[in-house]
Amino acid sequence: MKDYKIGVLVSGGGTDLQSIIDACESGQIPGEVAVVISSKKDAFALERAKKHNIQGVFIDRKQCKNINEYSEKILAELKKRNAHLVCLAGFLLKIAPVLIKEYKNRIMNIHPALLPSFGGEGMYGHHVHEAVIASGVKFTGPTVHFVDEEYDRGPIVMQAIVPVLDNDSADSLGKKVLEQEHIIYPQSVKLFCENKLEIVGRRVKVRK
Repeated sequence: MKDYKIGVLVSGGGTDLQSIIDACESGQIPGEVAVVISSKKDAFALERAKKHNIQGVFIDRKQCKNINEYSEKILAELKKRNAHLVCLAGFLLKIAPVLIKEYKNRIMNIHPALLPSFGGEGMYGHHVHEAVIASGVKFTGPTVHFVDEEYDRGPIVMQAIVPVLDNDSADSLGKKVLEQEHIIYPQSVKLFCENKLEIVGRRVKVRK
């Protein structure tokens, strides 16, 4: 049996989910994806889970009174599979403190910009890349971070650098950033599952 069980929260296509599944199956990550939980019934990420014989669960936000009840339903599914780590992979809903508290320093997210810049509520997908280009910065790239109660403010695990070229569009920039996401997200999960990450204040240190 693999050492660590991972729960992945999704809302869309699930390419970051796929990168984690592939890394688990190749042995890069000493763990397995135990469940994929989606906020959308038709998310292609659920098809990816099915293809790899991973349990997929759709939880309808509209059937919950509030985000607390919604997060408690997610928590119940995670506990049912004894998940050690939660990975947000294109999950578009904010999670409630009840889930963050239960999985303190055990929830990871990937953001398509170099945090703490270009983060916060409403900053996802194309919105991020458009803001990056409009700002005139010369570099961008994805950030893997632990999740806390504030949007995109948790301790940073890993980042990758992507040059912003003069002829870049939000689409072309997004593709380059996504390529790096597929590299650093599995690497970050690997380090967690190897018990090599140590949080000191707002810094994440990698143990030898």
